Amino acid sequence: MRILLDEQLPRQLAPYVVGHDVRTVQQESWAGLKNGALLSAAEAAEFAVFLTGDQNLQFQQNISKRRLGVVVLCAASNALEDLLPLIPAALAVIEAIQPGQVARVEA
Repeated sequence: MRILLDEQLPRQLAPYVVGHDVRTVQQESWAGLKNGALLSAAEAAEFAVFLTGDQNLQFQQNISKRRLGVVVLCAASNALEDLLPLIPAALAVIEAIQPGQVARVEA
């Protein structure tokens, strides 16, 4: 599954999202795009999931009409050591998420 890692998450997180083709916003040259434009670019590039730490995204964007799912990692910070404990649960959510859904993964 193609997963886009948001730019505020550490790129070192990508190898821990095992079994998936994970690309970062920076690798796609999309750094600085606003959320709506970023989600549209991700859809056009056929990403299935957007992995983010932005807990406000679902309130700022209408995800239900999107062709990808959004997984929000809710940790104490966006530091790798705070995010890694969420990865097992995030992997399970990624397998089940449907386009247009938002799922929060919390510690």
